[in-house]
Amino acid sequence: MRRALTAAVLAATVALTGVSLTAPAQADSSGGPYTDLNFGMHIPQLSQGEQTSVNEGSVRLWDSGVTWGQVEQKKGKYWWNGLDAAIANANAQNLSILYVLGSTPQWAAKNTKQGKYPNKGAASMPKNISDWKNWVTAVVKRYRNSIDAYQIWNEANLQTFWMGTPEEMATLTKEASKIIRKYDPTAKVVAASTTVRLQSAYKKFFPKYLAALKKNKWPVDVIAFHGYPAGNGTPGDRVTYIKQVQADMKKGKVPANKGLWDTEVNYGIAGPGSVPRVVIDGGTAAAWTAATYMDDMLYGVDRAYWYYWYNNSNLVGIQMYNGTFGALGYQTARNWLSGSFYSCQEGQAGQPNVCQLGDNLNPEVIAWTGGPETTFTVPANASQQCNALNECAAVLPGTQVTIGSMPIWFGNPAS
Repeated sequence: MRRALTAAVLAATVALTGVSLTAPAQADSSGGPYTDLNFGMHIPQLSQGEQTSVNEGSVRLWDSGVTWGQVEQKKGKYWWNGLDAAIANANAQNLSILYVLGSTPQWAAKNTKQGKYPNKGAASMPKNISDWKNWVTAVVKRYRNSIDAYQIWNEANLQTFWMGTPEEMATLTKEASKIIRKYDPTAKVVAASTTVRLQSAYKKFFPKYLAALKKNKWPVDVIAFHGYPAGNGTPGDRVTYIKQVQADMKKGKVPANKGLWDTEVNYGIAGPGSVPRVVIDGGTAAAWTAATYMDDMLYGVDRAYWYYWYNNSNLVGIQMYNGTFGALGYQTARNWLSGSFYSCQEGQAGQPNVCQLGDNLNPEVIAWTGGPETTFTVPANASQQCNALNECAAVLPGTQVTIGSMPIWFGNPAS
């Protein structure tokens, strides 16, 4: 495991990049070690034994055939087979599990016309809160030794998934939290996720949901959002969303000890409105996938769950399955970051973002930019540079190289 950085090492790296030591960065972060838990994944066919070729550390169970309405198909009658199999396979792969507790079964819905995925009434508030509490109790008691985190709902700002009020969602959150903390006190309670790219729906829901959570004394450990940009958007647009979420969390007086997770992310997905789907492949796919996790490290997003591990999806822009450029970028970022202590600074005035890894004797540096290309000075002691395609070449310290959206690692692999 790499040792923690000293201020002297970071100062040396900052000096090499040309970033002023007196001008504060717009964002900076430090900590570690960065673990595989930060690398999340959706694996829809997990219950059928699907195993990826990358080293994800956590999995989110959604779009996996195991929602509330698909498990408790009749009141008090549970079809556990699919969820049992998904959890057993996740456990066998040593994956930390985040399970989404919604959506409402048709039999439990207050209004069966609200929502149709994965069943009629799925976006409705339950007509009896006792049905919700009984469901959460059944899940937590059955899986408390296996599930590490419970998310209350999926994309609760969208009418596709939720047509109740933010306050009603906060009530479901509070009641679930009581049960989870009673029967599985070490598990994390994750707030309902909120998409950001549909700004009107985001602004209508997210601040009110935070206010209601505050009124209920913050019954969550983690705030959640979905960082998909518009179909024609980039990782830089996702960063804008991260900053918006964090600004709203600050306005909402979210306690500093609450984490922030992006529980679904990809690029190129059609929308909003008439924006078409964009296919993203090759070096761009690898670069954007790796940059997603670099951005998380820099901006303080504790986990990102990639959507999703599935062959030839016609929904997403970046494919993620064996042999794809997306999988290559994901694995490369994981290999760079896992086990690292880190100190990162956001680039200013045309400079790249920089994360310092490694130790005093053998520093490693990763540089990338969410905007236009810029130049970067190869750090001292670096003899090699590698990109997110895991393509490597020799470099000389002190020389200038071009940095863009493709993250570049600098280090000395022989040391």
